[in-house]
Amino acid sequence: QVQLVESGGGLVKPGGSLRLSCAASGGTRDSYLVAWFRQAPGKEREFVAAITWDSGSTFYGDSVAGRFTISRDVAKTTMYLQMTGLHPEDTAVYYCASKPTLGSVPRADVYSDWGRGTQVTVSS
Repeated sequence: QVQLVESGGGLVKPGGSLRLSCAASGGTRDSYLVAWFRQAPGKEREFVAAITWDSGSTFYGDSVAGRFTISRDVAKTTMYLQMTGLHPEDTAVYYCASKPTLGSVPRADVYSDWGRGTQVTVSS
């Protein structure tokens, strides 16, 4: 089992930037890919971005492509999400998740381990 801890959330004004971190520990050998999902009140969990630990291959959801950048530090087993050009619609709890294989990246139900989330609020 992989333990995941998110940090970096907060309140930011529209157009602003924020960087989230996700520190992985425990059974990280079972983690092939890590991802960010988000969930706003009353909405389903939405895929944001993902990255593989080995090659650094990246995947993005349509709503964030071009604004958000995912990266990872293998030595620190930490993943990052740099968010720019934030909109009020980006307000949500952001979760880090891990899975042992590559397939079905945008599907939340195939991820085996989850963090507790960090709140991001975009408001003036």
